[in-house]
Amino acid sequence: MKVKVRSGDSFWYYSQLFYIPIELIIDSNPSIEPNRLKIGTEIKLPGFLGKEYPIKSGDSFWKLSQQLNINVDALLLLNEGVDPNELQIGSRIRLPARVVSPIVKGKQAYNSIKFEEVVQSLKEVYPFIKLKSIGESVSGTDLIEMRVGNGKKKVHLNGSFHANEWITTSILITFINDYLLALTNGQSIRGIQALPVYREVTISFVPMVNPDGVDLVLNGPTKEKRNELIQINRGSTDFTGWKANIRGVDLNNQFPAKWELEKERKEEKTPAPRDFPGYKPLSEPEAAAMARLAERENFDRLLAIHTQGKEFYWGYEGLEPPEASKLAADFNRVSGYESVRYIDSYAGYKDWFVQEFKKAGFTIELGKGINPLPLSQFNEIYQDVLGIFLVSVYRWYE
Repeated sequence: MKVKVRSGDSFWYYSQLFYIPIELIIDSNPSIEPNRLKIGTEIKLPGFLGKEYPIKSGDSFWKLSQQLNINVDALLLLNEGVDPNELQIGSRIRLPARVVSPIVKGKQAYNSIKFEEVVQSLKEVYPFIKLKSIGESVSGTDLIEMRVGNGKKKVHLNGSFHANEWITTSILITFINDYLLALTNGQSIRGIQALPVYREVTISFVPMVNPDGVDLVLNGPTKEKRNELIQINRGSTDFTGWKANIRGVDLNNQFPAKWELEKERKEEKTPAPRDFPGYKPLSEPEAAAMARLAERENFDRLLAIHTQGKEFYWGYEGLEPPEASKLAADFNRVSGYESVRYIDSYAGYKDWFVQEFKKAGFTIELGKGINPLPLSQFNEIYQDVLGIFLVSVYRWYE
C-alpha cells in the first residue's frame, strides 16, 4: 500500500498508525532517508492493500474508522484531497486492508511464469523483500533470489535443482509467505517470533534453480526443442521423470566435490533425462550461478530441498562442523525425518558447500514415493519440513 508524506509525518508515526514494525517500513523504502522525509514523497507500507470503497448513506470517516478498528488519521492519510465533512454517496475512497492470510496459493505446480508472477505479487505486498537475478538458465530465464532479513547470520534455502522435484518450489513459496505474514502481523510460527529472526538472520531463497527443466516437466517441450529433447529422452514424449536441465545435465551432479569420481561411475556419459554430470564441473549456467552465490555471500548454513525419502544428508568427508551434528539432531526431532550423515554420492551442491566453507549443509529429501510427488502430499510434507526450516533460521548454538 502506498501513501504520500504529509507535513509532520515520519516512519515512526506510520509504524504506530498501522502497527507495522518500523524496520519493515524502512526496508520497504531503501532509497528514502527516514529522517528527511519530503512532503509528497510516495511511501510503501508493507502488509496492507489499499482497497476502494464506495461511500454509503450514513458513512463518515469516524464511523468507518470504528468499524475497521483504525485511527481516523489512517483514512485521512489514504485519501488526500478528500474533505471528510463533504462525503458524497457513491464517491469512492481508499481503505487500508491489512493482509491477514496468504496472498498466494502454495499448493500448486509452479512453472517459471507462474513462479515469477507470484514473486512479484509478494514483492508488491511485502516490498522489504529484496529480489535479485543471480544468473540465467540455459534458455535465458532469470534465476531469482529472494532475500528477507537484516541479520549478520545468513541461511540459504533452494529448491527445484531437479526438474521433477518441482513441489519443492511450492513448499518454499508457502514458507516464505507464512514468514512474511508473521512479520507484518507481529505473529509467531510454532511459537517462534518472526521479527527477532528478521533482525538477526538474513534468509536467502532460490526457490527454482532449474526453471527450464521444471517447465519441461510441467508443460512439455517447446516446438523448437521438441525433437532434440525427445532424442535425449530416449524417444519418449513423457517428460515427467526428467531431472536434468534443458541440456540434459543433472545440476546436482555438477559441483567440484569428487566430480571426477561421479563422472566415472555414472552410467550416463552423454546428455540424459537424469544422472549425467556434464562434461566438466560447473559447465551449466544454473550450477555456476549457485556456486557464485555461495562464494559471494559466505552463508552460515545451507539447505538444498529435494524429494523424496523423508530423510536428510549432512556429512561430507568429515569436513562438516560440529554444529551440523546438533542441527541434524534437532531436524530429526522436529520432523521425524531420518538423519543420514554419509551416503555414497558426491558432486552435489551440499557436498561442495561443506567442502569449500566447512559449514553446515543439508540435502533435505521431502516426502516419500515416486517423483514427481503428487500435490496430495503437500500439506503433510509442509507440516513435516516447517520445523526444519524454523530450526535452521532460529536455532544457533554456543
